[in-house]
This record gives sequence, structure tokens and C-alpha cells, in this order.
Amino acid sequence: MKELIHLALIMDGNGRWAERKGLSRSAGHKEGVNAAIRVIDAAQRRGIRYLTLYCFSTENWKRPRREVDFLMGLLSSEIAAIMPKAIEKGIRILHLGSREGLPESVLSALDRAAEATAGCSAMTLQLAVNYGGHDEIARAVRRALEAGETDFGEKILPRYFDNPSVPPPDYIARSAGEKRLSGFLLYQSSYAEIGFYDRLWPDWDESLLDGIISDFSTRERRFGGLG
Repeated sequence: MKELIHLALIMDGNGRWAERKGLSRSAGHKEGVNAAIRVIDAAQRRGIRYLTLYCFSTENWKRPRREVDFLMGLLSSEIAAIMPKAIEKGIRILHLGSREGLPESVLSALDRAAEATAGCSAMTLQLAVNYGGHDEIARAVRRALEAGETDFGEKILPRYFDNPSVPPPDYIARSAGEKRLSGFLLYQSSYAEIGFYDRLWPDWDESLLDGIISDFSTRERRFGGLG
């Protein structure tokens, strides 16, 4: 069975999950955090070395202010809450996305988590917060220009991405039945396998993760060649 090294997940459906149960969207987001914790734990136990979670996109600022404020508070509190367990389990936490516009509480939580887990090597967890693929590429170009680069080829530009040491994803999965990437890892996803799953994010568990791993094992990855 081929090894799934980097799994990237688009966590979608928290609001719909809550609405179907007659709950507030906030309750759905809270349950989505529980699902994320289950998946992180299961991914590490299955030997996945890199896990990227799409937590909040650059487009999510368009949501109602009350919901955005709740999400920012939830992010800051939950990042702080998972940090001790991440250290215990050897999980390095990295922020993927723009710092511009994020509340100080979220930036502080992300920075503390990255610093506290810098020496961890069992698994790397990227939290994509205020992330957009177009935005990351634009920021990388600006960094490259500031560094004096004149060549923006495929061996140069990735050096200026947010976390250049993280390899491209092997598999990108999206919950809740939507069939699009929504700006997620646009450059890095060029040869990623992709799967779309109907189950809403708060209902995800290790059984679905096992299904992803099984699906990945059946894919023939030719990277433009003949296999």
C-alpha cells in the first residue's frame, strides 16, 4: 500500500450540521472542533506525517460579523487548549495563511503554539487560518522580489511560501458534498489526489479517515508519466 504522507482537509458543513439538528451555527462550529481533534489523533496513529486543516479562508470574512467573531474566539481558545496534547504527542503546529487582519488573540495563540511545538517531529499540523491560495502565491512573489529574485520558476517560488519545508499534499479531501477546492493550496495541489465526501464535517471520524487511506491506495500516481 502506497504511503499517504500529507493529507489536507477542507472542513465544510458545520453550519448545515447544526441547522439539521435545530442548533445554532455556533454549536456546529464547536462540534467541528471535536471532529478535528478526532481526525488529528487518528491521522497520527495511522502514520500520516503532515496534516493540513482548512480552518478559515480569506473569503470567510464575508460571513456575518457575529459568526466571524465567534470563530476567531473559538480558534484562539482551541489552539491554546490543544497545545499541551500536541507537545505530548510530538505534533508540530504551523500557521498557514496571512497574518494581516487576524485578531491579536488568534495571532498570539498561533505564535505560542508554533514556538512551543517547534521541536516536535512526530507529525506536522498546518492550521490554515486566513488562507487563500491566490493570496499565498501573491505574498510569495512579494517575498521573492524583496529577496532580489528574478526567476519565479517552480524551484524558486515555493521557497517563499508560508511553510516551504512542508511537502505538497498527496490527497485533498472535502466534506459535506461540495466539489471544489475553494482556493485551497492552489499551487501545491497540482498533482494531489482529490476526494469529495458527503458526510458533514462534525460527523467525521477515524472510519472515514480509513476510507480516505484506502481510496488513496488505489490511485495510480503517474505525475504526467506513463506509470
